[in-house]
Amino acid sequence: MVAFDTNQELLWAGNEFREQGRVNSFYGPELQRYTSFKAHPSTDGPVRQILFNDKGVIALGPKNVHMALRRGVPLWNIRDEAMQDMRCMSFTSRGTTEILVAGMQDTMFVIDLNKREITKRQIPAQHRYTIMKNNSRYICAATDDGNVDILDPISFKILKTWNAHSTFINDMDVRADFIVTCGASLKQQAAMTYMFDPYVNVFDLKNMTSMSPVAFPPLAAYVRMHPRMVTTAIVVSQQGQMHIIDLMNPNTSNVRQANILSYVTGIEIAPTGEALAMADTECSIHLWGSPSRVQFTEIPGQLELQTHDEMAQHIDWNPETPLNSVGMPFYNDTLLSVWPTTISDVGAPPVKFDGTYLSTLQKTEYGLYGRSNPRYRRNQVENTRDSDKSASIQAPKFLSEKSRESAHAPTGSTASGNAEELADPLAITELESMMPEAPSMYRTVEIKFSKFGVDDFDFGFYNKTRYAGLENHIANSYANCLLQVLHFTPLIRNLALQHAASACLHPQCLLCELGYVFDMLQKAEGSTCQATNMLKILSSHQQAKSLRLIEDEIKKNPLGDMIQQLTRFLLDQITRDYQRILPGAPEMEQALGTSSITSMRCTNCRTETTRRQLTYVNELKYPAGQQPQNRGGKATKITFSQVLKSSIEKDATNKGWCGRCQRYQSLSTRKTINSLPSVLVLNAYSTSQPPEFKRWWSTPGWLPEEIGIIVDPSGQFFCYEGEDLKLHLQRGAHNVMVYSLIGMAANIESGHPQAQKSHLVSLVNVAHAEPAAPENSSQWHLFNDFLVRPVSSKEALGFNTAWKTPAVITFHLKSANNKIDADWKNHLDTSVLYMDTKPDSEDKTYRVYDQQTERPGPDTIIALDTEFVAIRQPEIEMNSDGIRETIRPMTHALARVSVVRGQGEDEGLPFIDDYIIIQEPIVDYLTTFSGITQGDLDPRSSRHNLVPLKTAYKKLWVLLNLGCRFLGHGLKQDFRVINIQVPRAQVVDTIDLFFLRARLRRLSLAFLAWYLLREDIQLDTHDSIEDARTALKLYRKYLEFEDAGILEAMLQDIYRAGRDTGFKPPRREEGPPVVRTETPPIPIEGLAGPSTPSRFGPPPAQQQTPQQQQQTPSGGGGGGGGGGGGGGGGFGAQVHQGWTPGKGSPLR
Repeated sequence: MVAFDTNQELLWAGNEFREQGRVNSFYGPELQRYTSFKAHPSTDGPVRQILFNDKGVIALGPKNVHMALRRGVPLWNIRDEAMQDMRCMSFTSRGTTEILVAGMQDTMFVIDLNKREITKRQIPAQHRYTIMKNNSRYICAATDDGNVDILDPISFKILKTWNAHSTFINDMDVRADFIVTCGASLKQQAAMTYMFDPYVNVFDLKNMTSMSPVAFPPLAAYVRMHPRMVTTAIVVSQQGQMHIIDLMNPNTSNVRQANILSYVTGIEIAPTGEALAMADTECSIHLWGSPSRVQFTEIPGQLELQTHDEMAQHIDWNPETPLNSVGMPFYNDTLLSVWPTTISDVGAPPVKFDGTYLSTLQKTEYGLYGRSNPRYRRNQVENTRDSDKSASIQAPKFLSEKSRESAHAPTGSTASGNAEELADPLAITELESMMPEAPSMYRTVEIKFSKFGVDDFDFGFYNKTRYAGLENHIANSYANCLLQVLHFTPLIRNLALQHAASACLHPQCLLCELGYVFDMLQKAEGSTCQATNMLKILSSHQQAKSLRLIEDEIKKNPLGDMIQQLTRFLLDQITRDYQRILPGAPEMEQALGTSSITSMRCTNCRTETTRRQLTYVNELKYPAGQQPQNRGGKATKITFSQVLKSSIEKDATNKGWCGRCQRYQSLSTRKTINSLPSVLVLNAYSTSQPPEFKRWWSTPGWLPEEIGIIVDPSGQFFCYEGEDLKLHLQRGAHNVMVYSLIGMAANIESGHPQAQKSHLVSLVNVAHAEPAAPENSSQWHLFNDFLVRPVSSKEALGFNTAWKTPAVITFHLKSANNKIDADWKNHLDTSVLYMDTKPDSEDKTYRVYDQQTERPGPDTIIALDTEFVAIRQPEIEMNSDGIRETIRPMTHALARVSVVRGQGEDEGLPFIDDYIIIQEPIVDYLTTFSGITQGDLDPRSSRHNLVPLKTAYKKLWVLLNLGCRFLGHGLKQDFRVINIQVPRAQVVDTIDLFFLRARLRRLSLAFLAWYLLREDIQLDTHDSIEDARTALKLYRKYLEFEDAGILEAMLQDIYRAGRDTGFKPPRREEGPPVVRTETPPIPIEGLAGPSTPSRFGPPPAQQQTPQQQQQTPSGGGGGGGGGGGGGGGGFGAQVHQGWTPGKGSPLR
């Protein structure tokens, strides 16, 4: 469709075929493209109509109304669920500030263009409208059955209905006192084919009568009234024949033929009448008019064109250029450089008010009053500056700083780095929750980064327990508190690990990721973990985005609401994931779902309807505050069990639609419980709750550690706690389901949001998740991201609602406590290790495990190396002292994983060489260090074995839980990017094997390979297979030195040689350059060709100076000893033969 602008020399077009929903504008007779923007998604359908006012352009879509500036900048977009198939719109009696929108539906809408909102919705429409036009008195609307309704522009009631055509109206125009229409008639009744009518119908609005039709033999398809000549109309056929006719004298007409090769789809005439635009089915626009007189509007406004930045003037600058040659800008205010240097002391911040004090006050007509509870003597005030400083947590020193201080500290003395341990600022005092403001252990903890990255941060300062914390510098880490609560819920942990051990390879399975996180937390044994992979999957989940669970999209949402919404989504999603592998399996639903029947009865006709419902999260609904029954009496005490009962039963009366009454009626709703889950998850906080709920939570002991629930055969729900629960258990008359409180996620608010932002913590009773029930059944711990501290039960269950409120609460069936299933390791699905995604590839660099002969287990050694790419650049800040401070380090993503066999006949032969499909935008391929190029990770062009991250991770996770030992060089960084936790007993890291603590420097793989193996690696780039093989060789060399008893001497020689060479292998200066290639493919017979350049000739010791010979170990690798010449050293292989795995491996 096309439309001429009423204020500018612009012609607008809305796409109906290609890329539906796009609006384009063209300037002047040359139709130069001016703007182009999307008014609605292409899936909604075409642009139906375009209107104009002085502020912008309004585009109508089937399900929305969009207004934008003529430059394309959107002003607003209105979508409504009731908008299903909008077709037309028109200005109302309020001019160009209000529009009426209608379509192929029974309702219309009125939109105020200034207020940018729907002011009148659900206006009933007696017919379905396809076209709307207006004049100064009426709104004329064409219906889908060939009629024209004349509406009052104020009340929108039908004043007159005119039957214009027998089937439908294809086009209509209104000008002055005339309505002209083009329509169609049924040509063949059986075939339901239509033909345009050979005439134009005319209606006189002044007399409200029909006029004689105007004949048009070529079949009238489109019509427009001339804007200046009130009785002149232009009629066009589908083939492009135009007749200019006079309604008062229809026998005379002026005929023209448009030179088009397709069918006309729409016409429009400019407000001046000097131009006619015609659109066809080939998406072309034809402009008709006199070239010398074409003008769209009478008085066009000033069109805003694109501005171009002027190039800055080049300044010839060199070291001799005087600084005063650079001019200063004109200024009227005093420059900051001439301000006085005097320092003034600003006022201290006000004392923080204890919000719980309000609950003790009584309300009167003139305000609130109560007993004074001063903390200071008369005329004493609090020093708020000192209190702010003391409340913050001082970050510990970096591990590298502590190592340097320990190395230089005198023997027997305490290094200053340990002074922090002697005076712990996080030491727990009794009942921190009763303090008027959040104590230090509840506040936000932040990771500081040194030049060595996150591994240099002292996480142990914040956690001295055997329970792992979670890092919080990654996106969506607000979920850490929920992950900790779920981890210590035995049934959820068991089901997640059982599912993770299955054959599931779905790339977005959150239940698998939950199992991986639980496994990491178990294996960490008190060290810090990160949920990077799981939170990455959460970020990419489409439903999570639509629920606004992503941190970048919910900056203004309260954290309490956010974690509750995440709980609903996560429990529902993991139930779906569980049934993806085991369709129909009820275990997860039985563990999490509350089965109930909801009955709804109409209070008018008494009709009752029922529906079954499965609820994974129950919302606590607090009753409004109760008033005393008599004068001087007290309000009834509300217990937690009473709130839980009313929340789960949910008896209420609400407005709803009654199908029998066919109208909205009062519906009485009642819920009958069928069964309760083993894990009862409750959302405890909402901004819509009555203010009394904070007073109940602030009551000590209001949240019980145990509750008992009875569900009788009729579906009645009863809940007990405390002495009532003990009495029912003693009687034994009912089947009481006893639930233990596992833990909760709590929202921590701060009185000073500028200094301390709100965040979430979890409080968990870890005793219920131990393999064996401990003697003390109350072992509460605070998990504040990576800060973990044991707390008392009074501390955990005490809530100062001024800053600490519960968000998510989890109860667990007491009979299922301490039932930790470790049998999932015996049923581990290992099929992924034998899966080859490219079995027929001729250039494979790996050979997967043989399922018949190769079964990895606890005695298996595998050599691992990975390559990374950067998906986020580091954030670095320069402080006032000129020191660079890392705010957030570079974020890496796994790009390649290579694992080679570490023993057996095929020692050194890779069985995994996976390139990873990365969904995030890659900002740096780090090709110099990773060897990864852009084409390697592109599924369209890569010739490598590209797999999803889930597949590569599952292989490593299976090997880990089979008990394999991981060998490599600098594996700590590999494990961090992989996001896997490997116990120390399963790690063999050559960076630690060849390390002297007194020297503080760790040696690179390239330097160790050059010195011990006499091999040059990593010359131009890195190759993960080559690095893994080199680490394997170094491990064999280490065992050789250890067996010979010369390990300590060798390490001293290595460091001595490194000091002379700068701990870098010297570059080759003689001979042909070494050409670096990728890992070569494996030949058919299964033997790998050379992959590591070797230095030929006699051992280097024969070519060195006497001084250098003294630094070369006599029995080390380098040809001196060990039973072999050349680079193999103790491996017993000739260097010039390269790498030759197979029977009688050279590594042995």
